[in-house]
Parts: sequence; C-alpha cells; structure tokens
Amino acid sequence: MPRKILALSLCLFPTATLADPPAAPLPVKEKQLVIVSFDGAHDNALWEKSLAMASRTGAHFTYFLSCTFLMTKADAKREYKAPGQKAGRSNVGFAQSREEIAVRAANIWRAHLEGHDIGSHACGHFDGGGWSKADWESEFTAFRTALRDAWKKAGKPEAEPPGWADFAEHGIEGFRAPYLSLSDGLLPAVKDFGFSYDASLVTKGPGWPMTKDGMPRFGLPLIPEGPSRRPVIGMDYNLFIRHSMGVENRKDSARFEERTLEAYRKAFQKEYDGERIPLQLGFHFVEMNGGAYWRALDRFLTETCGKPEVACVSYAEALPLIEEARKKADRSAF
Repeated sequence: MPRKILALSLCLFPTATLADPPAAPLPVKEKQLVIVSFDGAHDNALWEKSLAMASRTGAHFTYFLSCTFLMTKADAKREYKAPGQKAGRSNVGFAQSREEIAVRAANIWRAHLEGHDIGSHACGHFDGGGWSKADWESEFTAFRTALRDAWKKAGKPEAEPPGWADFAEHGIEGFRAPYLSLSDGLLPAVKDFGFSYDASLVTKGPGWPMTKDGMPRFGLPLIPEGPSRRPVIGMDYNLFIRHSMGVENRKDSARFEERTLEAYRKAFQKEYDGERIPLQLGFHFVEMNGGAYWRALDRFLTETCGKPEVACVSYAEALPLIEEARKKADRSAF
C-alpha cells in the first residue's frame, strides 16, 4: 500500500460513536443540503483540483486541516508535542519544505476568500479516545498557533495576507476528531475553545445535527452501497476498504467509480424526495483506487448542485440554514 494511503488509513473508526439520527424531521421541506468535507487538506495539487471542482459545480466545501502540514519535521521537533506522544511526532507526516508550506497557506487563504469553510482536524492525527479536556485544548492551541504562524514557517512573513492572524484566531468554526474518536473531554474542550460545531459523529443514516450541551454535532451517515446495498460510512476511505480491501486497484477504478456514484445518487434522491435531511459525504486528500471516489464526487456535484431546491454547502453555511428551517417549523406548529 502506498505510504501516503497507509498514513491516511483514518476511517475504519474502531472507536467512533455510532449515533442514531434525531427522530423528529423538520415538518416543512426546505432546501436539500449536500455537505462535502475533506480531511487532512494537505496535497497542494488536490487543493487546486478541489477548488476547481467547487468553482465548476457551485459547491462550497469544508476542509478539515491537520496542522502538522504547516510545519516541517524540524519545526515540529522544537515546537509540537501531542498529548502522550514524544515531541515532533505525527501520524500523517509534515510539510516537506518551506515552499510547500507557502503554497498550502496560499491555498487555504484562497479557499477562505472563495467562501469555503476551514475546519480543524487537530494536528498530528492521533487517537484522542483517552484524552482529557486539557489534552484536547493543548491540541487545539497547537493547531491555532501553527495556522497563525504558517507564513513565518514558510519563510515568507512579508507575504502574509492582511487579516490572516484574525482568521487563524477566530475564523476556524468547526472541528472533526481524527479517527472520529471521542472522549469525555472532547465536547467541553470544543465548547470552551469557541468552535461553532463538531463533525465527529457517525449516524445510522443521514441525520439532522444533534445538539448536546448547546453544541451542534454532525455525523457522517451510513449509506447503502453495491449490489447487496450493505451500509457503508459515506466516506472515500470506507469505500476503498469495501471495494479493494484497502489495496490500491487502478484496474477496476472505473467500476468502483460507478458503484460510488450510484450510492451517492440513491442516498441523495431518498432525501430529496423525502424529508430533505442533509446528505454528508467525506473525503481525503488522497485519490484512492486511481481517483475513483474523487471522479464520482465531481460527477455527483456536477449533476446535483444545480437542481432546484438544492444547496451544496459547507458545514459552516449549513448551520444557519438548518437553524432557520427549525424556526420556520416551530412557527408553523402554532
């Protein structure tokens, strides 16, 4: 298995919390929301590719960034220590050069200016299932510092855009836990650190975000897939495991693409014709099985985002739309 894919074997989620979708759908049909997110957000070529896809289809994405991609390994040895780990460790690697950091920072800023949502995926992609509130806060602080100092780490402080520091401090609205692995300390830390939402759950099917202790929490859904319609988490890595046991298989890439596209279409149509529950789909910055899942996504968004009463939005954009829909439903009940 290629090293990059092995390093990003993130989504079997052995410790993920499987939550039931909230039982009460909105009684008033609103726009069908499609929410697409990318974990890791590192490969600069895939930043370019995803932003072009967004421009072409009219979609807005959420990019859950792992902050060790904003530092070199030498930087990390001096400045980053994850809870319970040796200094300078990361499960997903680091930037290979200062120029790479500069290009990545420019892509992040471009995405921000174009209306996309930059979220936190913590730093070194460690399993926080046993972490305390203080452990999570330490990781969140490391993320914020790495983002704030990205242009300095790139060796180009003079290229830092006006507003970057404020963006790093206040512009990161959401969080997704590595491996979707939760602990009792996570939610209090997410709340106290000022995030607007958490996207670390898995649900048995598409579901409205559930609110716990005042924090909206989204979950990637199980969706039917393949000839047997067996449920699979709506994320590219889980399809990669389903289709080829996690071994890269370019020979059957077109077949995997068609299966994936069919699963996306059917999951979407069920909600579009029904309760209009948001459809969430997750991806990584790795083109597994010859790019089958990214191609399926591109085709799906191309045919879907322009449909009547459909909005392909980020998590940050979805939040106020869902809240307004709930208010309308409450008013209609009287």
